[in-house]
Amino acid sequence: MVLFLIGYMGSGKSIIGKKLAEILKYDHQDFDDYIEEREKSTISSIFKTKGEIYFRKTEHKYLNEIVKLQNTVVALGGGTPCYGDNMKKILDSENSLSIYLKATIPTLSSRLFDEKAKRPLISHISSKEELNEFIGKHIFERAPFYEQALVSIKTDDKSVDEIVEQIMVQLF
Repeated sequence: MVLFLIGYMGSGKSIIGKKLAEILKYDHQDFDDYIEEREKSTISSIFKTKGEIYFRKTEHKYLNEIVKLQNTVVALGGGTPCYGDNMKKILDSENSLSIYLKATIPTLSSRLFDEKAKRPLISHISSKEELNEFIGKHIFERAPFYEQALVSIKTDDKSVDEIVEQIMVQLF
């Protein structure tokens, strides 16, 4: 089985994915890292040199590979479920379960503001108010995709262990 963690950047997909994989004795794959390894380039560089359309097509191609894995927890990029028929691909796979890590705008903003320099999508934002507005717009656009996940876990004010425990309860 492949467990796909979806949600906005800062929702905890990577850290939750690592811990969940450790407990389940599954492999862990950060999808952005997978793309970077296969493309031999960073996501930022791919966006800058080849553009978003190329990136989204490439992302879809690699999703078709990763959906075939076994015993793996995959932390997807925040936009992955929202383009092409990626969410449909995940939902239609007999071998996968999608889990939405849902956080509120203030929680996401708080988590992301201090690390925005590492995130090209928000590196230009200078205030928390502007970041709140940016995240709110994106969440509004992406929610219809995220909400299709078979499991939804609210992550606000919860530790990594509490979130992982909630996911485990849903699995078993």
